[in-house]
Amino acid sequence: MSVGTIDRPDLQWIEDLATLREVCEREFVPEAGERVVFGEGPEHARLLLIGEAPGEQEAESGHPFVGNAGRLLNRYLDKAGILRELVYVTNVIKVRPPGNRTPRKSEVNVALPYLLRQIELIRPAFIVCLGSIAVQAVIDPKAKITEIRGQWQEIDGIQVMPTYHPSAVFRDETKKEWLKQDLVAVGNRCLPLD
Repeated sequence: MSVGTIDRPDLQWIEDLATLREVCEREFVPEAGERVVFGEGPEHARLLLIGEAPGEQEAESGHPFVGNAGRLLNRYLDKAGILRELVYVTNVIKVRPPGNRTPRKSEVNVALPYLLRQIELIRPAFIVCLGSIAVQAVIDPKAKITEIRGQWQEIDGIQVMPTYHPSAVFRDETKKEWLKQDLVAVGNRCLPLD
């Protein structure tokens, strides 16, 4: 997996997700009372979901997508016939940005090499980028989600679906149907996952 020309630390020596998790837990320092949210799911899942950054509940628990956006995502995955336990779920950023703000470009640049190594180790056939931060990190730093949402992309042989982040639905109801539609398209293309 290769994206742009970022100054990437050499992570090729890392051969498994457990070691990469340990490195992330040393490199990224969460706020007091919070945890690094590395990701979870089957080690070699065919489908990888990538969000932008942990929210408050995720940072407290150490698990991705467990708050309101996660519950909404689970409902939409269920409607698409996708079992979450067969999917690997992670974020571009592994710690919650202060005040739940949108991650800064500099934060994305620091976290991106770790995400890219995570993708290389999982080796998914399909990726869903949830939100503009994930879309710009994985597909193209200049990509506009409003222009490519719902259109399959191919990155290094991996089929990638850019779509809205579930939290965007809470701010704009019109995105609800598009998110559902995109996840159904993913289910139709990549099922069965096991």
